[in-house]
Amino acid sequence: MSYLNANIPPIYCKIRKEYLYDMDENKGEFSECVIFSISSISGRAILFNIMLPNGACFWRLPISAFFQKQFDRAKVPDMQIHELELWNCFSYWPSITCFDWLDGLKGKFLGLDKKFYHGRYLFTIDWAHPDTNILDVEHSEIPQEHKCAHILELDNGNFAAQPNNRILWHCTSYTTDNDWPDYKVQTTYWDAEHPSMVTEDSDKMFYQMEKVKDKKRTYESYQEYANDMSFENDGKKWEIQN
Repeated sequence: MSYLNANIPPIYCKIRKEYLYDMDENKGEFSECVIFSISSISGRAILFNIMLPNGACFWRLPISAFFQKQFDRAKVPDMQIHELELWNCFSYWPSITCFDWLDGLKGKFLGLDKKFYHGRYLFTIDWAHPDTNILDVEHSEIPQEHKCAHILELDNGNFAAQPNNRILWHCTSYTTDNDWPDYKVQTTYWDAEHPSMVTEDSDKMFYQMEKVKDKKRTYESYQEYANDMSFENDGKKWEIQN
């Protein structure tokens, strides 16, 4: 898992040129570029790092800056960051994966305007917390808060970063249900190590699992020692006087 910056599969595309001039100049123009990595800053949009044809590298640009190489800019709608990417980064520690099962699949995501946007899967960004010695103040490992970001190449020429609960994929040999799911948010912390079980007290390699013995100190189990005060009286027991 990388800290702050992470490699991604390179994307040959175009950049809206005003993003290279702090949004002040060259609006409506474009330049070719290659996106080769991301920067993940907690609480900010996913930021992309690029190289331009003149050899310059430009760092930390949002997904709204780019469109696909084969498109003319005039035919690609200018969409805002929040229309293309639903959530900010969840930590400084991103993980980049291109899942074989999703590779090349087409899908659609539900936009904020309640319309579907179709596109093709490229890769996935996910986040975690790296070290128990570092104070965890993020959302990356809270079940109901965590989201991944699937990077999509949209049919309208833009790119998008969307979580699982906004996308429906189309796998020709498998997906046959067209209904929008009504699943509930996952809130459970799953733990395979049940507190009622322990390993046997031995040096066996193929040990057995045993149930935890009840060692609670109750009056019923220790009543025979109720009047034994020898540990406080130099080994002598107190006698109860009638």
